[in-house]
Order: sequence, then C-alpha cells, then structure tokens
Amino acid sequence: MPIGARFVHVNLIARDWRRLAEFYAAVFGCVPVPPERDLAGHWLDQATGIPHARIRGIHLRLPGFEAECPTLEIFQYDHLEPRPASAVNRSGLGHIAFAVPDAAAAREAVLAAGGGTVGELVSVDIPGAGRLRFVYATDPEGNGIELQQWCR
Repeated sequence: MPIGARFVHVNLIARDWRRLAEFYAAVFGCVPVPPERDLAGHWLDQATGIPHARIRGIHLRLPGFEAECPTLEIFQYDHLEPRPASAVNRSGLGHIAFAVPDAAAAREAVLAAGGGTVGELVSVDIPGAGRLRFVYATDPEGNGIELQQWCR
C-alpha cells in the first residue's frame, strides 16, 4: 500500500554548485528558490555519515512548474569523492529529462553552455504516444540529461 508520499526534489552533487546552477538556469530556465544553503553541524555529520561535513548550494524550480513544486537541488560538499565517467547504462540515477520544443536546438544550447552530448539525435515512433526526437547530453559536470521533443 502506498505511504502517501509526494515528490520533492532531485539532488545533484556538484564540483562547483554556482556554475552548475547557472547552467540549468541559462539553458533550461530553472529559477533559484532561496535561500542559498550553507549547512554544517553535528546533525549533518550524523545524517550523511561524513565527519565535519559541509554542504553549500541552492534549489532550482524546474521549468513548467509553479511555487511549491519539485526542485533540482544542487549541492556541493567541501570534500568530494572521485566519480567515474558518466555512462547512460550505469546503475543508479541515469539522467534527468526535459521536454523541449526543438531537440536539436536544445542540444546546441547545452553545448554552448559547456555541456556535452553522449549519442546522436534520433527519432522513433512510440506506439500509442507519438513520435519522439531525443538526444542524451550532459551538463558541464557530466550529469546525464535527456532532451526530448514530442511530435504528435
């Protein structure tokens, strides 16, 4: 039986939280939701299991939503563990997806803002849903993004 949950946010851990937040604001129109966070203390050490943890960052309102909506939480720890290169088939959180009016133009905007691409722009008919044009991309820190354009 469902527990009565409500989706709240997706978290990205950044090497440079300000730069990553600026990327998502510039390319996708995400809007900062104050206040900026600067978190530390025994409670955070207990919650994260990391001694002397400190987190800085911000929440961004996702495009297409109003106040009190799910956010993209971009945080930066003072100490980061190394991360392997991104791969669309790695287990765990794979990517976040944005519906865009023009997938090719969105890919160019991602590239111009310092992001990258993973594969090629493709089109496919999804039975019962319509025609989908999409491409996988990455933000400047290698986090996966799907850019999808529905053509019905």
